[in-house]
Amino acid sequence: MMARRIQVAAAAAALLTGVTACSAPHGGTDDAGAADSLVIGVASEPDTLSPLLGYGKDGNSKIFDGLLARDTHLKLRPALAKALPKVTDSGLTYTYTLRDGVKFSDGEPLTSADVVFTYDTILDAKTNNASRTELDAVKDVRADGDDKVVFTLKYPYAPFAGRTVLPIVPEHIAKGQDPNTGAFNTEPVGTGPYVLSGWSKGEKLTLKANPHYWGGAPKVKKVTMAIVKDDDVRATRLRSGDLDGAVLPPNLAATFKNDGARKTYEAKTYDFRAVALPTANKVTGDRAIRQALDAAVDRRTMVDEILDGAGRPAYGPLPVDDPWFAQGIEREQDLAKARHILDRAGWKSGEDGIRAKDGQRASFTLLYPSGDKVRQDHALAYASDAKKTGIEVKAQSATWEVIEPRMKDTAVLAGFGNNGDPDYGLYTLLHSSLAGDGFNNMARYDSPVVDKALDTGRRSSDAAIRKAAYDSLQRELVKDPGYTFLTHIDHVYVLADHWDGLTTQVEPHEHGFASGPWWNLAAWEPKK
Repeated sequence: MMARRIQVAAAAAALLTGVTACSAPHGGTDDAGAADSLVIGVASEPDTLSPLLGYGKDGNSKIFDGLLARDTHLKLRPALAKALPKVTDSGLTYTYTLRDGVKFSDGEPLTSADVVFTYDTILDAKTNNASRTELDAVKDVRADGDDKVVFTLKYPYAPFAGRTVLPIVPEHIAKGQDPNTGAFNTEPVGTGPYVLSGWSKGEKLTLKANPHYWGGAPKVKKVTMAIVKDDDVRATRLRSGDLDGAVLPPNLAATFKNDGARKTYEAKTYDFRAVALPTANKVTGDRAIRQALDAAVDRRTMVDEILDGAGRPAYGPLPVDDPWFAQGIEREQDLAKARHILDRAGWKSGEDGIRAKDGQRASFTLLYPSGDKVRQDHALAYASDAKKTGIEVKAQSATWEVIEPRMKDTAVLAGFGNNGDPDYGLYTLLHSSLAGDGFNNMARYDSPVVDKALDTGRRSSDAAIRKAAYDSLQRELVKDPGYTFLTHIDHVYVLADHWDGLTTQVEPHEHGFASGPWWNLAAWEPKK
C-alpha cells in the first residue's frame, strides 16, 4: 500500500500547507444537513479518477466496481462477478463469470472485453501506473465469451483474488484515449453507485446517485467531497454545520465527544508512520545508526501523547494485532542499548554531545510534509529521542514537491500501509528491485534476506511457508532496519447522526476519500 505513486501522491496532496480561510468552496456546502445529501470534509483529492492510472485499485470507489469487493470485515465478496472465482490448474487459472444486466452509467452493457481491456492497459508498460507490480503474477487475461474472464498466472499467487477489486473501465470510451493524458482521467464513466457531476480541483468533487445502479439506487442522492487541507479548518466547518462529516486527527475529534448531534467513528488501520533512512546518506546508511535509532525511539509515548491513544506502537510494517505479525519482536525504548551499539561501531561523542566517526558527524535532516501536525509531532519526538543517544536529527517541514527529489539521500517521515495481505504492502516497501521507484522502497533498502522472504511470500500458495517467510522478514528488519517504525495510527471520523448503516473497515494508509464510514455509502439509510 503501500507507497504506490498514485495513492501516495493523493495522500501527499492532503499534507501540503493548509488553507487559512474558513469559507466554503463556492457552492460547496449548500447541501449540508439535507436529508438525502451529504457534505464530507476530506484532506485530499485524487490526482486522477482513472483506474488505469491507479485510482480505486484497493476498492471502495463510488464511481466504479471491481470483479470483487470487500465487506466490513475485509472478506471478499462478488461485485461485477456473479461469484468468487473458480480456481484451477494448481492455482494458476482464475475464472470469473460476470453478473447479468450490469451497465455503465452511459447505458452501455458491461462485457468481458471491458475487463480484459482494463487489465491489459494497466499491464502495458506505456501506461503510467506505478502499481503495475501488484499484477506481476498475471501472464494473460482473456475473454471467454461475453460473460467470462480467464486470468492465467505465471506462478501461484495466493492473494490474487484480492487484486481483482480493481475497478473496471469501459473499453468503448477509454480505448480511444491516451490512458496517461486522456479526458477519462477527469471525466470517468463506471458501473458504480455514483457518477461524477462536477470537479473543481482543490475545492470539491460532487457525485450524484446512479439511478440505474445494479446494486439498487442509493438513498443518499448527492455527495460532495469538500477538499479542506487544514485539520483545524475542517473541524471548524464541521462544528458550524457547514460540513456533515469530516476526517479529523484524534485530538480534534475528541472536541466533539459530548456533541449529541454527531458520532465519532474510529477505524483500526495498517497505516503506519516511519522514518525512511536512505542508504545513500553517509549517516542514515550506517547500519549501527539505524539500529541505535530503532532502540532509542519511545513508541508508546508517541501513541499516548501524539495520538491521544488512538493507535499502537509500530514494531514493523504490520500492526501487532495482524495475524501475520511476528510475535516476540515487540521492544521498548532502550537508550543504554542504543549508546552501546554506537560505541561499539566507533561513533564517539564530541564536545557538543553529538557523535562522530572518521570525521563524519552523526547528524542528518529529517523532512516531514508541511501542514501535517501529526507527522511534525512524530518528527520532533524522534529527534528528541535520537539526541539522547548522541545523534542529531534536524526536523524540517517541506512540500512534497521539495521532498520527492530529495528522498534518495534525505530521511523522510513517511506514511504507508495496505490491507488484505502482507504482500500488498511489504513488497513495494522493501523489495530491492523497487528501490527508488517513485515512492516505492523510499529508503532504497537492499537485503537479500528480505528479498528472499518477499519472493517466497509472493510465489507460494502454502500458508505455513508464507507465514514463515513473513516472520523471517520482520525479524530481519529488527536486525537491519531500513526504516524506524514508529506508530500505527487509528483513523478518526466525526459525522452528523442522520443515517443508519455506518460501519468502518480495517483501513489502509489512504483514508478520507475512499475509506471511512462512507466506504459503503450506497447502503446507508436515513434515520427514521
